[in-house]
Amino acid sequence: MEYKDTLLMPKTEFPMRGNLPNREPDMQAKWEEMNLYKKVQEHTKDRPLFVLHDGPPYANGDIHMGHALNKILKDMIVRYKSMSGYCAPYVPGWDTHGLPIEQALANKGVKRKEMTVAEFRKRCEEYAYQQIDSQRTQFKRLGVRGDWDNPYVTLKPEYEAQQIKVFGDMAKKGYIYKGLKPVYWSPSSESALAEAEIEYQDKRSPSIYVGFKVKDGKGVLAADTEIVIWTTTPWTIPANLAISLHPELTYVVVAVNTNKYLIAEDLLESVTTEIGWENPEVVQKVTGKELENVVASHPLYDRDSLVILGEHVTTDAGTGCVHTAPGHGEDDFIVGQRYGLGVLNPVDDKGVMTKEAPGFEGLFYDEANKPITEKLKEAGALLKLTFITHSYPHDWRTKKPVIFRATAQWFASIKDFRSELLQAVEDTKWVPAWGETRLYNMVRDRGDWCISRQRVWGVPIPVFYAENGEPIITDETIEHVSNLFREHGSNIWFEREAKELLPEGFTHPESPNGKFTKETDIMDVWFDSGSSHQAVLLEREDLQRPADLYLEGSDQYRGWFNSSLSTAVAVTGKAPYKGVLSHGFALDGEGRKMSKSIGNVVVPSKVMNQLGADILRLWVASVDYQADVRVSDAILKQVAEVYRKIRNTFRFLLGNLADFDPKTDAVPFEELREVDRFMMVKLNKLIKTVRQDYEDYEFAGIYHAINNFCTLDLSSFYLDFAKDVLYIEAANNSERRAIQTVLYESLLAMVKLVTPILPHTADEVWAYIPSVSEESAQLTELPEYEDLPNAKELENKWSSFMKLRDEVLKALEEARNQKIIGKSLTAKVTLYVDDKTKDLLDSIEESFNQLFIVSGFDVAGAYDKAPDSAIKLEQAAIVVTKAEGETCERCWVVTPEVGKSEEHPSLCLRCASVVSENY
Repeated sequence: MEYKDTLLMPKTEFPMRGNLPNREPDMQAKWEEMNLYKKVQEHTKDRPLFVLHDGPPYANGDIHMGHALNKILKDMIVRYKSMSGYCAPYVPGWDTHGLPIEQALANKGVKRKEMTVAEFRKRCEEYAYQQIDSQRTQFKRLGVRGDWDNPYVTLKPEYEAQQIKVFGDMAKKGYIYKGLKPVYWSPSSESALAEAEIEYQDKRSPSIYVGFKVKDGKGVLAADTEIVIWTTTPWTIPANLAISLHPELTYVVVAVNTNKYLIAEDLLESVTTEIGWENPEVVQKVTGKELENVVASHPLYDRDSLVILGEHVTTDAGTGCVHTAPGHGEDDFIVGQRYGLGVLNPVDDKGVMTKEAPGFEGLFYDEANKPITEKLKEAGALLKLTFITHSYPHDWRTKKPVIFRATAQWFASIKDFRSELLQAVEDTKWVPAWGETRLYNMVRDRGDWCISRQRVWGVPIPVFYAENGEPIITDETIEHVSNLFREHGSNIWFEREAKELLPEGFTHPESPNGKFTKETDIMDVWFDSGSSHQAVLLEREDLQRPADLYLEGSDQYRGWFNSSLSTAVAVTGKAPYKGVLSHGFALDGEGRKMSKSIGNVVVPSKVMNQLGADILRLWVASVDYQADVRVSDAILKQVAEVYRKIRNTFRFLLGNLADFDPKTDAVPFEELREVDRFMMVKLNKLIKTVRQDYEDYEFAGIYHAINNFCTLDLSSFYLDFAKDVLYIEAANNSERRAIQTVLYESLLAMVKLVTPILPHTADEVWAYIPSVSEESAQLTELPEYEDLPNAKELENKWSSFMKLRDEVLKALEEARNQKIIGKSLTAKVTLYVDDKTKDLLDSIEESFNQLFIVSGFDVAGAYDKAPDSAIKLEQAAIVVTKAEGETCERCWVVTPEVGKSEEHPSLCLRCASVVSENY
């Protein structure tokens, strides 16, 4: 007889190697075939709804690590909720309008000028759907479960129809108006931009000090005085109409050689240094309010520059005398309105100087800096020219600088409902908590929202104009346009004349001849996505408003979180979300921004092709995602190692349950040995920890808890000593069935606990678990925490034993290093312990030989009676010697019992008995 054939070694067809890149697509195909998303929704349909509303990614280009981080986080939360008492639908969406798609088509050679607006928009729509199909495939490859066949798309007619209603509701409440104001203007995009579309980058700019000669000092200033201004935008000098001073500041006239200059007293020292004045002498002091209405001469043109007062003037930099061009700055515009200055804006849509800037017409604004500076020098007005590098606003799409430029734009008046917005922010739960302060401050400080764009690929602003130019926005026109868009899509706006877009028989007192025109601007894309609470949450029967959670990157405080809040509060008076969760950006392994030029980009598709989606998902679970996160090949390799440990644990558990039927073989908790009950307590503690971490969206806690349970509680302890029972004893041995019961419960619980994070692996394992009826782990519930009898006492007692066991293992390792023993089964351990430890050992009924994985164990006496040769540790003095006897051919235990069985002389008595009775 081959004794090794009598051992009950692990048996499972569950593969050791994950081979995830090949196995996952097959799993996903199976999910699709069984329509798993629909089955989960049916399984959970009668439960309370939990809605995580998807912020729409832009439909252009392949997904990057930021997309992967975002979508996987959402998927883990939705999966958790659907396994813990909720119905959690997930409707993915896409943002589809705006400049990037127009630009992409231009790059492909599409000539916009050679086709009608409607034809070009059709090409944009086709391109957007191509991008959606590509991104959808990539998102599904991540293992993200959702209603992929019915996503929301901002270009769909039903979406656009609801967006028109949002605009109409805001207009009806008086929140929408058209006004001439300076706005961020992108010459590279030829369009106005909102604050959310601005990013700051360093820019090198000229820094000039210019003297404006006093023309009429109003009896306060002498006519030979020059008022000194400072600017980094010489191109705005042709638009200068005034100089602003602060009414409460003290200003000084200083004599420098034969010249006199006016500046703020607080800035005298810094200006003297900057310009290089030598020994300026203060000859006059005066307050700002005394200088109101002093008239200076424009240094380039035969035009006055009025001295006016403004609270926006500071002494942080410059001269305290602020060059004021109402056409090129918000503060300038506001103060200019107060003084009736009008607006001069000598720059066109492309950023080119117009004839209103004589001498510089046809120059791009930035190129005009040099000739303007030269003209100022010729006029004797240039006091100093240097260059500085400073943070400057840029268009976040084109990465080119933007300018402030006064144009007629449509605005949403934030100030009219700011207090409601701030209250809505306070009523929302923010994770991390600083998100509340961040958005609160943004809302508190923001100006009115410029919602019009001078592009063609977007949702038209549904405004008509009467013959006298009066805008027409009524309930009737909004309802009619909304219905037209729902039926035909917004392209109809560009295919029909204004009269054809108005309700039949529509009249207006300011259009006696029945003639109307229509607005040609489109809405800001943030108005598009910001309307999703109505166009998606309200429109779809499977969702609800407000959503339970919005989850996006931290850049969306100024983007989607903000625009959604503005439109929702304007229309409903409340936030569109109950909670907001934000995550950081994905950086390389050294904490740098990923860049193709540096070559440090980690691409999700490449990771999945090499390692698998579950490794990527486990990485997401492992990081502190609320801050910026790092990813690299080395980091992913570490995560893959943790995955391997988890997978091997599952495989070991499956292998030792091959002959276990939970219906007939499971042992009730109260009949388990203490060590088995201790493991059930530890498992329950894991369940409690993991469930709480899921609830708090603390996925890194789950990652560490599962990893520690697999490596420390199972592999290093329970599974290690359990082998002696699982392999050696007869199949129906009570201790063996008890251990198998613990293994089964552990396997079942752990697979369910990791399902939201590792759905592919969980379902793969699920197919091998005996006696489960559900088709997928995703159709089960997360395990519940149980209040087990005497749990605290069990944990305290066995945790104390585990500390003692660690000391014994250290002593065995030292004896091995000293060549006293080989493997631990060749050892005998003798302990010398204090009374407390002896009481602990006396209370344990399990085999110490098995628990310590040795062949001999003895408690020989008190700690202070230990021989000098003992290894003295905290709880015990330990002597390790070679075990006496022969090695059993079957269980490898060294014992004098070998040879005492006549039938099986090479076996110990335990093995001889098992073999005789069962083989």
